[in-house]
Amino acid sequence: MRADLDPELAALADAILIPPFPGTSAPRWLLRALERGLAGVTLFGPNVTGDTAVLTASLRAASPSEPVIAIDEEGGDVTRVAYAAGSAYPGNAALGVVDDVALTRDVYLAMGRDLMRLGINTNLAPCADVLAAGGSPAIGTRSFGADPHLVARHVAAAVTALQRAGVAAAAKHFPGHGSTEADSHLVPATVPGLVTDLRTRDLPPFEAAIAAGVLAVMPGHLRMPELTGDLPASLSPAAVTDLLRGELGFSGVVISDALEMKAVSAVFGIPEAAVLAAAAGVDLLCLGRDTDKAMYHAVRSALAEAVTSGRLAGTRLEEAAARVAALRAWLAAAGGATAGGATGARPPATGGDGADGPAGDGIGLTAARRALRWSGPPPVLLADPLVIEVEPAENIAAGRFTWGFGSWTAVQRIDPAAGDGVAAGAVLTAAEGRPLLLVVRDAQGVLPLVSEVLAARPDTILVEMGVPVWTPPPGTAWLATYGASRVCAQAAAEALGLTRQRPLTALTSLTARDSGRGNGPAGHRPRPRTGHRAPRRSPAGDRPPEPGARPSTRARPARRTGSGRPTTNRERAARRRAAAARSACPPPRTARPASSAPPTAA
Repeated sequence: MRADLDPELAALADAILIPPFPGTSAPRWLLRALERGLAGVTLFGPNVTGDTAVLTASLRAASPSEPVIAIDEEGGDVTRVAYAAGSAYPGNAALGVVDDVALTRDVYLAMGRDLMRLGINTNLAPCADVLAAGGSPAIGTRSFGADPHLVARHVAAAVTALQRAGVAAAAKHFPGHGSTEADSHLVPATVPGLVTDLRTRDLPPFEAAIAAGVLAVMPGHLRMPELTGDLPASLSPAAVTDLLRGELGFSGVVISDALEMKAVSAVFGIPEAAVLAAAAGVDLLCLGRDTDKAMYHAVRSALAEAVTSGRLAGTRLEEAAARVAALRAWLAAAGGATAGGATGARPPATGGDGADGPAGDGIGLTAARRALRWSGPPPVLLADPLVIEVEPAENIAAGRFTWGFGSWTAVQRIDPAAGDGVAAGAVLTAAEGRPLLLVVRDAQGVLPLVSEVLAARPDTILVEMGVPVWTPPPGTAWLATYGASRVCAQAAAEALGLTRQRPLTALTSLTARDSGRGNGPAGHRPRPRTGHRAPRRSPAGDRPPEPGARPSTRARPARRTGSGRPTTNRERAARRRAAAARSACPPPRTARPASSAPPTAA
């Protein structure tokens, strides 16, 4: 630490920083910084592999007032808490395709309560980006969908639920990352179109978040030439001060996306990016996972020196520090000061079925089951299937997290990037004489492989665990999960008969609206609940049963297999096992169709 820094300016700089740290216990330099007024910390996957409640209690003990303890916990593919096992919740794409605002609220409430049990009081979520028709490499299943109004109502529900749990929400990535073709983790990303397009396509979810009382908004490292010129929104006064605060009326805390991301660090360097962000109106600076103690001190010094030199107004730092102090007061009042203080506080579940932890009493698995969409021949029980999982190109926000069907059946994993067994011929040879189940997380990203396999084996069952932008040839058996979290995989495994927990059940048909394509401008999906109906319905009406309700026996007629033959003894035995376990594991609901290292930042 530099001894020649003005103590008052150094304190103001500390008041707007949330640096990371390595490991599962706080280093001494960080505890000393908290003692003198550091705003808080950002946690990443490596920080939460031990007793996280003890860790967060130590942070609180060092700080004279409630610190900001922030994490990226979006659910679905982007999880820090459940990085090793897979999230107990589906992501936003699954919640969006169900389009039940109450379900989204329940999922985010359970997620917020899980964080509170760990002593984490700020969630850098929800993702408020509206997904373009062709998808976005940085966003994908992190988005609720392609319809701005659908995304807006679910963002508002997520914000309300998290903050009801006592966790501050941060809507991201302002002004909207869903239509960019580049990933701002790697390069500067440009939002296409004009400001008029931005207002109709991207801003409605942020307006809804603000109306719902969101405590924080995170601008992305996104350029929009008409609005920001050559600067990203995160460093642009026009985006942060004029648009977000002036026009949209947001008065809460603006939190930067990780300043180590290449879109800004490769252009400006992290210390200079911190100065520019603060000058633009950003209040709280997130540095990123791979920054260290030396970088924290470099940023702290850069902020203080920018004020001394006149490049940054001291009143701007004072304003930012005051907003962060107000946020910390809200967190203290919401119960953050005591939520995780007890050693041995119960951790969140990793399975999502209610059996191995809280996980909202299984609300994550309930949501994942309702999100499943099926196209093509009806599913049949598979005898000794070969399950091939194709590793996608890494999404940096998600990282190489645990995914797939390995918890329920034997699988073979191929990685096109590594070149190990990617040839379709090898897949087809291994599958000779066996049912073939091909699992992908972005079919269009491995289209040559998928197309060749489907051409040679049209009986292949294709499971898409990403956004179903690409559709296979007619007649292909195709299951879409809208995410690759553990509960999405479990719901799909149940539907395909890969588990012994329940029999095959009717699945909701996938329509163009449920894929990323939509049938409106820019791939926007129309309003839900208009026209299409589920292929099978309960006699009780078109409203899905309430979670946890026992199904009517009239709604469960005897089934035949996809070929029309009567069920076998094996199938009937599976149904009997499912009936015996029904009270602990409710049957899936058929919803009405909707009208490497852990990651560095999200």
